[in-house]
Amino acid sequence: MSADEATLRLVVSDIDGTLVDKKKQLTPATVAAVRRLEDAGIGFTVISARPMSGIMPIAETLAIDAPMAAFNGGIIFNRKGEVSEHHVIDAAVAKGVMGIAADSPVDIWVFADNIWYASDDQGAHVGSERLASNQAPVVTSDFAELLNHADKVTFVSDDHAMLADLAERCKAAHGADATIAQSQVYYLDVTALAANKGDGLVALAATFDEPLQAVAVLGDQFNDVPMLTRAGLAIAMGNAPDGVKAVAHAVTTGNDADGVAHAIDTMIFPRIGVSA
Repeated sequence: MSADEATLRLVVSDIDGTLVDKKKQLTPATVAAVRRLEDAGIGFTVISARPMSGIMPIAETLAIDAPMAAFNGGIIFNRKGEVSEHHVIDAAVAKGVMGIAADSPVDIWVFADNIWYASDDQGAHVGSERLASNQAPVVTSDFAELLNHADKVTFVSDDHAMLADLAERCKAAHGADATIAQSQVYYLDVTALAANKGDGLVALAATFDEPLQAVAVLGDQFNDVPMLTRAGLAIAMGNAPDGVKAVAHAVTTGNDADGVAHAIDTMIFPRIGVSA
């Protein structure tokens, strides 16, 4: 597919697998490239499945003063912690997917009130989530009181086939009432219907008063597809699955090879007539 040639005035990036490397760190090259974007008068912000607490360190390092999106667009907020939009999962949906997953060997994470609740704090992906969410989990076996105001429910397993099957069963039951997508092959995320990166992109673009054709987006996973298919310039990471690359206008290098910086310098700047 071809990208529209409208002038780009805003860049929106996913975080994990995209903006940060495999150690969940911003590299100096990425930080410098984002600053070059802003020096060129191009807006920059982020959208992520992370909670607000996990996005804040990124916002501080990059000095993002514009609105950002947590939980795939479920919360629109700024660096002061002020929230302008907040969409939680419908309580019936949250209870429904928990029921569907009850007999599956998955770890359960529920995010509510900017706190991460987990069924286990020793799972294979807990360490990574500690970094991504910038907090430690509160271990619990009873999530009932959280399900009427949960921002995200995540089912975690390294049995990828089983998790993919669980995803299809959850979608069949509640796909019309929630956003159900895998942010990684080992994560199945359930968020509010409006908490998807397509609607999140629309909300962020509106805060900049920019049309979608003036926005470039970068992402690496299937939960990024709703924004990749709506942006003026859609860039997939080199580490993205083929199905994600297929919906993008261009593919940059991987997140461990400064892929965002490469995209800014070789794909975005040439579109706006700026030399890297």
